[in-house]
Amino acid sequence: MPTIKFEGKGSAAPKIAEAPEGGALLDICDKVLAPIAFSCRSASCGTCHIEVLEGAELLEDIDDDEEDLLDLLDGPSNSRLACQAEVKPGEGLIHIRALGS
Repeated sequence: MPTIKFEGKGSAAPKIAEAPEGGALLDICDKVLAPIAFSCRSASCGTCHIEVLEGAELLEDIDDDEEDLLDLLDGPSNSRLACQAEVKPGEGLIHIRALGS
């Protein structure tokens, strides 16, 4: 099952979640109160901008709407929007860090 390690901004301890069936990263964040901000939840604001430090292959591919906003946000090449990312079922570690405001 995928294990997701969430790092927020600052020095708080990371949150860890298990996602045996995969699913929407947004829902997983909500379930464990992950330190990722969500203001819009529809790929239009960028508050949930994250950097995928490990395990990008365990996320579904980026769709066109997410790609368009990521281009505007001008973040690192390994960034995603947590409101749009979908976790694939399977084994591995996904390590993410908050970038958004």
